Amino acid sequence: MLTYTFDVKTLEISEIANGQDVEFHIYVHGDAAMEQRVKDIQHDFEHNHVLMDVLFYAFKNHHYQFIVRKDYYEEFILSLMKHRLLTSVSWV
Repeated sequence: MLTYTFDVKTLEISEIANGQDVEFHIYVHGDAAMEQRVKDIQHDFEHNHVLMDVLFYAFKNHHYQFIVRKDYYEEFILSLMKHRLLTSVSWV
């Protein structure tokens, strides 16, 4: 199992298992650089070779939803780390 941490001053991240998917809700707290990082994650998955691995939705008030297939969970977490939304990732 992967665990991760993030800076609660700049964003909130929650995840919910939903059948064969995991839903991530990300709220950015007014940081334009962090908003761009979220969009960079979207870009990575929209332009890879696999369709339907991660779906992305943007809402008002800096709220983003990612629906991630369970078999892409680790790749998504590592993408969050790569784009510096997370401060640490570890196996438990």
